[in-house]
Amino acid sequence: MRKDRDIRMELVQRQFMEEQGVSLYRLFVGVYGASLYWMDTAELNDADRFAVCYRSLSAGRQRKVDSYLRMMDKKLSLAAGLLLDCGLSGYGLRERETEMAWGENGKPYLPAYPRIHLNLSYSENMAFAVFAETEVGCDIEKVQEADMELAERFLHPAEYACLARQEKGAPRDEAFCRLRTLKESFVKALGVGVMLPFPFFEVRILSDDRAEVCQKVDRAVYSFREYRLGRYCASVCFRERECFSVNA
Repeated sequence: MRKDRDIRMELVQRQFMEEQGVSLYRLFVGVYGASLYWMDTAELNDADRFAVCYRSLSAGRQRKVDSYLRMMDKKLSLAAGLLLDCGLSGYGLRERETEMAWGENGKPYLPAYPRIHLNLSYSENMAFAVFAETEVGCDIEKVQEADMELAERFLHPAEYACLARQEKGAPRDEAFCRLRTLKESFVKALGVGVMLPFPFFEVRILSDDRAEVCQKVDRAVYSFREYRLGRYCASVCFRERECFSVNA
């Protein structure tokens, strides 16, 4: 793993949401006015704190929280709402006062603020969000044992071959998680969801360990930022610009 894929904690701001009584983390990325936010749902283990956070958010977010049966999922949904609230506060907005809508494939957007782009992801006990000035997608996944049967079905053949060359155990598990988050963040940046099957585009790991995507969906150039948050891999994909030719 490249060292700069690890978050340098001195650049991370721990933010305390006084009204809700919880902490989360923010990292300013430095491109496209982007900021990342993440939160461990352990912050919501206390029932009274959970209730305070729940009441601080919009009726729509409360309905989302209520729609889940498992407390684990309720906490993730509530944490996502808190990340939205914190991210929107950077624009002088509040989650409970800002209309949010979802595209055909579930990508969130702000109808009244088309220049603010955002995306959400969560896994296990971690919620993750990104705000940017360009189309953006993000994904976070906890590193687990690589499922090679699943990988063969859903990865591009070249990606699967790269994964199969990795040493079994931790190296392969991390490589599988990395590919998964990269691919998820790309399709979320596109806003096409499952309409773009994973084998129909390829994420390549270059010789310097950077990732790039080869795709024929549009004429835009996309770039990635990757992070390791403890046991989790996270990827962010930015839509950069139009180009005159489509990647082969």
